[in-house]
Amino acid sequence: MNEKPRILVVDDEPQLTRVLRTGLKSRGYDVRVAADGLTALETFGDWHPELVITDLAMPNLDGLELCRRLRKISQVPIIVLSAKGEEKTKIEALDIGADDYVTKPFGIDELLARVRASLRRAIPLVANEATPTVIQAGDFRVDMESRNVTVLEREVHLTPKEFDLLIYFMRNAGKVLTHHTLLAALWGGNYVEQNEYLRVFVGNLRKKIETRASGPRYILTEPWVGYRFDPQGA
Repeated sequence: MNEKPRILVVDDEPQLTRVLRTGLKSRGYDVRVAADGLTALETFGDWHPELVITDLAMPNLDGLELCRRLRKISQVPIIVLSAKGEEKTKIEALDIGADDYVTKPFGIDELLARVRASLRRAIPLVANEATPTVIQAGDFRVDMESRNVTVLEREVHLTPKEFDLLIYFMRNAGKVLTHHTLLAALWGGNYVEQNEYLRVFVGNLRKKIETRASGPRYILTEPWVGYRFDPQGA
């Protein structure tokens, strides 16, 4: 039985995919490569990888559309690669469900660290029978096995990272959580200066769970510090 983590690399640059395949395989990963989004979707359906690494600019189906389609069928972690370093592009990729973003050129060690972090975060939160399968706090109810989220009995559909963020907020309800704390907990120690990650995901989560037009009632901003979660609604 092959227990190596399966990683699908999607990029139309043969030289880069050769480097990534070699680097990942040498660290014990099982790797397959696709040169465009359509081929990647076919491989994904047949092979069911545990992580996808994809470029953005590709023929037939680009990386952003690949992310959108994958998010409709899977919670698999997605790391986006691109030569575009603009914040707008990063935000667009994160908005549609990517978990991480690496700007080309990058070092293989940096990418490997992000791969390890993404795979660790993908481990199911329900690790044993002692862990509750349902978390309930105030207006929120989360089934950890089905990943079903309801707010005031209204079902809310979240991306994997939005789900992780909500669970972290629920488990630390009432506490002031600094930007540094949230970034380290959700993305790892290498991300503690990446405040745009928080802006994107907190903003998206608010759009889905907040119900008051006058301002947030659940995820409250602590100016210059971070956020505080009130499951009862302020």
